[in-house]
Amino acid sequence: MKNILGLVQGAPCRIDVDLKDEKGHRYKKTAVVKGKNGETEELPLFTNHDAIVGEVRITPLTTKRVEHTGIKVQLLGQIELASERGSPHDFVSLVRELAPPGDVASAAQKPLPFEFRNVEMQYDSYRGLQVRCRYLLRVSMTGKGMGSDTKKDAPFWVRNYDVPPDEAPPIKMEVGIEECLHIEFEYDKARYHLKDVVVGKIYFLLVRIKLKHMEVEIRRRETTGAGSSAHNESETIAKYEIMDGAPVRGENIPIRLYLSPYDLTPSYRDVHNKFSVRYFLNLVLVDEEDRRYFKQQEILLYRKADDPQQQQQQQQPPQAPPSLGSSSS
Repeated sequence: MKNILGLVQGAPCRIDVDLKDEKGHRYKKTAVVKGKNGETEELPLFTNHDAIVGEVRITPLTTKRVEHTGIKVQLLGQIELASERGSPHDFVSLVRELAPPGDVASAAQKPLPFEFRNVEMQYDSYRGLQVRCRYLLRVSMTGKGMGSDTKKDAPFWVRNYDVPPDEAPPIKMEVGIEECLHIEFEYDKARYHLKDVVVGKIYFLLVRIKLKHMEVEIRRRETTGAGSSAHNESETIAKYEIMDGAPVRGENIPIRLYLSPYDLTPSYRDVHNKFSVRYFLNLVLVDEEDRRYFKQQEILLYRKADDPQQQQQQQQPPQAPPSLGSSSS
């Protein structure tokens, strides 16, 4: 993995952060993360209670003698809300002093090691429409004549793994319009891991309107704030066509929706009392006059460990989501 380089314009030095594994080798575990406009970046990947170990290297950018009043590295966990941009909420804040006051050239003579052991990183990293949860290492050098602090932010990504929940009964619901439409639909369960398959069936018991199309959507809803100040933002993550044409009474249509191709996260509830992320399966029926009918059901998503060793740091099993009725959103 390439070094994480930072160059501050006009600064007296360049700050490099190199992460190491427990054996002192270059840290290689990474995650590919989507950013703005669909762009991706590769970030170091950690899990709750991992050790974060590395070195900071200082490279002078001037031959002049420059004094500093200290160098430190912070490990920060922050939640940033779009409505409070520029005012992040810190839920992790650890610091290590790297060098006492001195001159930049002396600090550059050898790498400055640091380590954070057994770090509490209970929240996953997350980038959403109106909120992000992030972790970073921040190296700061203070000193007279440097203007503002010379600093370098080195972000990293955190993913945690859930204990597989107990088996839950299938979801069975009915939706209809009096004397016009009556259907039953069933999903095999209410909890799915991120690489799972949603299996279900739809039964048409009464069809007196002319339907032309039916699909299942996966919708994500972010909620920030609480009570009267709560704000929701929803986005459609995926659409899966399950019928194209008019059904008849007694018809049975199967559903098989693979989750792994989509950019999904686990469901999150009250992360640091700042935000929640919920997922819904939204059944959409469209008639020949382009009227749309909806039935929405919340599902719970969790991250299943690919490697059994990843389950050494387990979280409590997630609670079953409450059942919901119809929706027209």
